[in-house]
Amino acid sequence: MLTCIIRYHIDPTKKAQFETYARTWGQAIPRCGAGLIGYFAPHEGSSTLAYGIYTIPSLAEYEAYRARLAADPLGRQNYEFAQREGFLLREDRTFLRLVSAPHGAGA
Repeated sequence: MLTCIIRYHIDPTKKAQFETYARTWGQAIPRCGAGLIGYFAPHEGSSTLAYGIYTIPSLAEYEAYRARLAADPLGRQNYEFAQREGFLLREDRTFLRLVSAPHGAGA
């Protein structure tokens, strides 16, 4: 299992638009096959960093998921919303794998 962490640099004057974008992905991403952990908007500290985090079984499955997301009406609408509103200044994806499990006492 891979975890995709998307680091966004957002326009701090358009945080509300990012939050709308994030809520929309909250519907589309799980429907298209990824395990959404969540979207996170700035609260304290940096006013420009935000994150989207989800899991996917493999890079091959990621490619299939991206195709489904691009074909999904809500996904297309959200991409267009982001382009129109211009609140995303930069977007970087990193794929990580969990190496610390199992967690907890007696592990």
